[in-house]
Amino acid sequence: MDYFYASLTILTEILMIAMILHVIHYSGFNKNQKTWFILTFAAIIICSLAEFAVHCGVYDPVFAIPLTILTVLQFSIAPVLGMLFVGALGLNKQGRIAILFLALSLLMEIVCAPFGWIFHFDAEGYHRGVAFYYTYGVFYFASLAYLLVALIIVGKKLRHRDMITIVMILVILIAGIVPMTIPGLQLHVTYTAIGMASCITYIYYNDLVQEDTKTDLVENQKKMQSMQGHIISGLANLIESRDADTGLHVARTVAFCHTLAEDAKKDGVYAERIDDRFISLLSALAPMHDVGKIVVSDKILRKPGKLSPEEYEEMKKHAALGGSLVRRVLEGVTDEEYLSFAADIATYHHEWWDGSGYPNHLKGEEIPLSARIMAIADVF
Repeated sequence: MDYFYASLTILTEILMIAMILHVIHYSGFNKNQKTWFILTFAAIIICSLAEFAVHCGVYDPVFAIPLTILTVLQFSIAPVLGMLFVGALGLNKQGRIAILFLALSLLMEIVCAPFGWIFHFDAEGYHRGVAFYYTYGVFYFASLAYLLVALIIVGKKLRHRDMITIVMILVILIAGIVPMTIPGLQLHVTYTAIGMASCITYIYYNDLVQEDTKTDLVENQKKMQSMQGHIISGLANLIESRDADTGLHVARTVAFCHTLAEDAKKDGVYAERIDDRFISLLSALAPMHDVGKIVVSDKILRKPGKLSPEEYEEMKKHAALGGSLVRRVLEGVTDEEYLSFAADIATYHHEWWDGSGYPNHLKGEEIPLSARIMAIADVF
């Protein structure tokens, strides 16, 4: 028994089983991708065990036929590993290619096995046939070349590619496969190398997917922010088109809010709450503080003189209605933090510290900080 080889095989099997378990529980791939990766790791397990059964150093001619069948299975599956890798990497129509390659490889092994052209067993053990390099070797290296091209294609397809990683995968595969081609060299590291390469490929592909996901997320966030900005700008312009004074007032209050918040930050006022994010939201959402005036009639909104008590009560409704309108308009296109910040400004910017404001007669710290800053800016 070759104990070093046995230990190497056990480590390879454990690694592949660990990878299968990781794939099963990983949420970053769809069902189809998971299937390909599981097939890849399972095929390495089968081939590694089959090779160990033949070359472990323990042989009895009684088992020549079972070992022949096992080797035929190994030699049929091994060249298909490249196609399984490629399928796992997400390229289309790899199922048919893998099945075709497996069928050709299996047919070749079945035809050649009775004649010992590729390999045979005798009383001494396993021996390679005269056609080993012309048949099995050709299939094996064709599969390797196919995998290399696929790695490059996948890298280009996913935009983020790491040629150093591709080269390292190739070096590991070659380092593991070349010893197999040297007659008389009993160094069985092929499937350990393939197992290592498969793990690196898995990590490489996952990294590519994560990088693209990150890029798409950033792009989507930019689009969302642009959409939010257009919505806010559109609502502010709508108010301005109905009331020129309100339009100018919006521009002034945005500048005042930004200045107040910046000065508060410098002075350490509400230091735990007023940060760059807070100031950014306040500046972006301040234009929406009077959005509720959309529902106020033109007669009241454009009245040149003082409002009557009844008209003033009607005007006061714009605060509560504004908060409700903000939520209806922005819900679904932004997160809860953004939505709540905008709604607070629109709803509570007429609340006063002593509780005499409207619509809910909040007082002191009950009033959201953003609305308190807006209330100060609103009176200028």
